[in-house]
Amino acid sequence: MINYQFASDSPKSFSAYPRGDFDLESSTVRKTRKAKHSSFHPVIMIKSFGNRVLYYYKLHPVMLFLIFVAFGVTSFIVLSLYTSHFQMMASYKKFENSMDDSYPFSKLRNLVMVAGHSIYTSSSCEQIDKEDSWFLESYQRNPGQASTFVAHIKEGIESAARDDEALLLFSGGETRKDAGPRSEAQSYWMVAESKGWFGNREKVRWKALTEEHARDSFENLLFSVCRFRELTGSYPQNITVVGYDFKKERFVNLHRAAIGFPETRFFYLGTPAAATSRQAALKGEALVRTQFEHDPYACLGSLRRKKIGRDPFHRSIPYPNGCPEIKALFRYCGSVAYPGFVPWA
Repeated sequence: MINYQFASDSPKSFSAYPRGDFDLESSTVRKTRKAKHSSFHPVIMIKSFGNRVLYYYKLHPVMLFLIFVAFGVTSFIVLSLYTSHFQMMASYKKFENSMDDSYPFSKLRNLVMVAGHSIYTSSSCEQIDKEDSWFLESYQRNPGQASTFVAHIKEGIESAARDDEALLLFSGGETRKDAGPRSEAQSYWMVAESKGWFGNREKVRWKALTEEHARDSFENLLFSVCRFRELTGSYPQNITVVGYDFKKERFVNLHRAAIGFPETRFFYLGTPAAATSRQAALKGEALVRTQFEHDPYACLGSLRRKKIGRDPFHRSIPYPNGCPEIKALFRYCGSVAYPGFVPWA
């Protein structure tokens, strides 16, 4: 008997057909298709995108044109804003690095601002706490009113005396026609001088100056910041405002926010109003605060008219010549916070 042995000693397995797809009908071997690779083809993608654009253009030519125009305009605006922002930042940094001794108070870093409320009209400074020595509006003619002005002056001086890097500014323009061409700021400086700077003459007098154009509380703050820049060559690191205690919310929550100054570096020192006028003052403050909530830059309506009325001598305002980095802030008028660049942000 013949013994057929099909097994093999070789470890290789038996292959009945050649590799590939074998066609039984034609007895031929078909070549195996190579798997497609999902590699990235930028040229193909660009052509595909172009074909799609062409397709949609044929369907809706006007709509596609408007979409491209809107995209172009939006891109231009965004690019312009970013370019302007970075150019301003670069300009300010370059300015800071090139500061020299041309600014008389370049070593001072903080601002203490006393907001003026009246004009001293007496020919002598012997009765500064008497109402007859000040030009008062009808709502200010209350016993003890003059003493509140003196309290502001003293508080500002003492605050500046505690800080070796603080510049003291009395702020307020020539706001009353019948008081003559005298400013609120100069009035406060003269009172401080007559009182010997309340015992702080050596510490404070040399660094106490005036800002003589502000016509309302918002300008007290904004103009004083610009005046600080004129005198020191930089913008304040910290700001302290001195005024009536009931005006704190207006300055801290409205005026500070309007110029975008950090809340952590903004301080308010408030003194009480005269006891005889406090209730009326609180009522009036609530009305003014509401007006500033709707018109934070006092550029519309009643706030604007009031401001114009407080410029009887038509003084030309020099700002923002001394603070060019924030000239756009001076020109801004809106019901929402200024969205542009500010050096202290």
